This record gives sequence, structure tokens and C-alpha cells, in this order.
Amino acid sequence: MKKKNPMAQSRAHDRGGWKTDEPIDIGEHATMDWEWETYGLAISLVKKGITNSGESRIPMERMSRAEYESLGYFERTVTSLETLLIEKKVLTKKDVDKKLAKMKRQQKR
Repeated sequence: MKKKNPMAQSRAHDRGGWKTDEPIDIGEHATMDWEWETYGLAISLVKKGITNSGESRIPMERMSRAEYESLGYFERTVTSLETLLIEKKVLTKKDVDKKLAKMKRQQKR
């Protein structure tokens, strides 16, 4: 019987035991305003009882490997929160798209 490769079944977020020659960047970086806002949003959602601290990781764990790898920590967090709020019917995809379009128009000014 052929032995299954445990790495073939792991999800993108499950990094333990991955062999790589790439160095891990443990250097400090300046936190951008939107990253602080993402952190504040996550805390506010918990305090309001809309989510709990473990729930927001579930959509992140469902991301494809390509999506997970292409996003940074706060990008994954905000994407996960968006997915969770849509799934809980707090927001609609249309609400999110409308707000993003408005923000993009404001940036161009």
C-alpha cells in the first residue's frame, strides 16, 4: 500500500515541518495605519459579540495556497474578516465592493 504524503493534505496556513531554503524574516517593520485599523476592527468585532477570537482564522484556513502565500499577515486577516462578516450576513459582497470603489475614488483625488 502506498503511503500518503502528509504535506499533500496540509492547508496553506499549516507551516509546521515544511522544508525550505528560504530564510524566515523575523525583522521588525513599521506598522501601517490600515494594519492598526485591521487589528482594531478584529478586537471590536469580538467585543461586540459578532465574532470570537478563533472564528476569524477559519476563513484564513480555507484560503488556497496561492492566495495565502500572496497575502501578508494583515492582508490575510482583513480578507478573513471580510469573508466571515459576509458569511454571517453582517455585510454583503455588494456592500464591500461599493465601499472599496468609494475608497479607490477618494485615493485618486
